Amino acid sequence: MIDPLNQLLEFLAIPSVSADPSHKQDVERAAHWLDNRLSEAGFAVEVVPTTGHPIVYAEKQVDASAPTVLVYGHYDVQPPDPLELWETPPFEPTIKDGKIYARGASDDKGQVFAHVAAAMQLADDLPVNLKFLIEGEEEVGSPNLVPFVKEHRRRLAADVVLISDSPMFAPGLPTLTYGLRGLAYLEVRLRGLARDVHSGAYGGAVPNAAHAAAWMIAQLKDPMGWIRIPGFYDDVVPVAPEERAMWARLPFDEEAFKAEVGAEATPGEPGYGILERRWARPTLDVNGLGSGYQGEGSKTVIPAEAFFKFSMRLVPDQDPEKIADLAEAYLREILPEGYAMEVIRHHGGDPVVVPTNSPPMQAAAQALEEAWGRETVFTREGGSIPIVADFMRELEAPVVLMGFGLESDNLHAPNEKFDAVNFEKGIEASKNFLRLLPMYLKGGSA
Repeated sequence: MIDPLNQLLEFLAIPSVSADPSHKQDVERAAHWLDNRLSEAGFAVEVVPTTGHPIVYAEKQVDASAPTVLVYGHYDVQPPDPLELWETPPFEPTIKDGKIYARGASDDKGQVFAHVAAAMQLADDLPVNLKFLIEGEEEVGSPNLVPFVKEHRRRLAADVVLISDSPMFAPGLPTLTYGLRGLAYLEVRLRGLARDVHSGAYGGAVPNAAHAAAWMIAQLKDPMGWIRIPGFYDDVVPVAPEERAMWARLPFDEEAFKAEVGAEATPGEPGYGILERRWARPTLDVNGLGSGYQGEGSKTVIPAEAFFKFSMRLVPDQDPEKIADLAEAYLREILPEGYAMEVIRHHGGDPVVVPTNSPPMQAAAQALEEAWGRETVFTREGGSIPIVADFMRELEAPVVLMGFGLESDNLHAPNEKFDAVNFEKGIEASKNFLRLLPMYLKGGSA
């Protein structure tokens, strides 16, 4: 039998960067690589073309009376830049100190391939009908995935959707994620002049787009971190006391958290702990801004244009479209006189919370516990996986978020990694879940 670790290294060596048009053929190569692996395992596979990058769909029907599991993941990866900060080349996978270093190692090639490897090892002994839906556009907002899901609801029908694109709470601690924050993302472009002008000749008499952008950013939140957009908090569902009690039992170390990210302080809404602020409170963060002269030395100009981008992470029951409407209305209200403004809406997603006591979640908890030899913990996640809400809505199927990565895996950053032991345990947990699910769905447990 071929070693799944070697196969993963081969997969990681394909630079399937979906955002870079120069890697279009590499993205397609990664799709066909998956096609070959799944075909070898006896799956009927189709590489479905889209207006962007292909979707890999595979299925293996073993018994009409058996439950069906749909595994979702993505084979595209983030750009590797800045290259000079990588200790090893991003597309030359390297194993060092038990960790696999490569772009996509944890997000999401390593995690999704754990399920592919599990299916390959089970071969003809699959206890469930198994489907794979692996896309090549997650890192660019999945523009073609939801239309595909809507068009192929019957084909994708499943008793449960299994996703591994989330972190474990701590090394060696099996974790199931039961909540995700939603997302609304806006880009604001300001223009106050026809062109940049001399700050001596025109200073004090004309608009300065950089000043306007800075002032508007400052109006988005108060000094304590409270978001000033009117109506922003109207639909926020408070966290239940039992959830807070469950989180309090997690092995969270605030000093270790600060050291991990290199922070001297942890500012945020008063009255809420760090985990609650990260998982169950809405946020607004500026993600980028620019204006004026950016080169070495000085250039005395008043910039004609400026831009800033900000994301809002949302919690139940906030609606991304409603929040974007409220934010845009507030931006127009605070826009200083003398500026033209364009507001661009980028991709978003709904927040999700799933019950932890459902049969699929309980089967997943036991599957992880058997693999790691420790009791599984339940956590929320501060990030967003927009397709989760779409799966729940379009397929009417429960979703299990069984993550094998770590928050310290440098996702979207240089030196991305994935612990080799997590890959091995992920394969074991996947096989366990497929074995246990039929028993739990029948109302029992193993």
